[in-house]
Amino acid sequence: MRSLAELDEDELPQIAEAWAERDEAARAAGFPYVQVLLNEGREAGASLPHSHSQLVWLREPPPAAVVEYPNLERPGCALCRVLAKEESLLVAERDGARLLAAPAGRVPYELVLGATEHRPDADVELFATALSLLRDAILRLRAVEGPVPLNVWTHEGAHWHMEIVPRLTVLAGLELGAGIYFNSLPPEQAAQALRAV
Repeated sequence: MRSLAELDEDELPQIAEAWAERDEAARAAGFPYVQVLLNEGREAGASLPHSHSQLVWLREPPPAAVVEYPNLERPGCALCRVLAKEESLLVAERDGARLLAAPAGRVPYELVLGATEHRPDADVELFATALSLLRDAILRLRAVEGPVPLNVWTHEGAHWHMEIVPRLTVLAGLELGAGIYFNSLPPEQAAQALRAV
């Protein structure tokens, strides 16, 4: 299986351009919400043996994005505050984007990658930066845990970001039945381990 991490840095802008073109096509066709997905590894639901992404065109934000931002008009943005102030969670940053250990991660090494400025969606430049940081995140995860199946998705509409969820644990009854997640790795320790490589 070829991972996104195995791509050369100069291959990433081509993916960013493809994402931006498909994003524009979706909006022109009347789909205001575009969710980018990336699955790596069979345990993460990948249907192909190599890393691949999908852009899902939706007529409205998905429930998971609505839960994050139930009132898009409310003042203040929790993600802006986390991205700006949580230095203990910082893993890497580049060109207006930051990669952090998720402050309330559902699983060990869950990460959030977001634009440092508040913006509802991405353009080709942000996609390129995000892909570069995503590649970096996967390389760091591999250095700490070896090849890791993972899922990545974007959320837009309030503060554009990516969520990166390594599949290192199996979700059991508590997680699936109650929506309560037990993560044995504090996010500060995850960030420290990933920064160190």
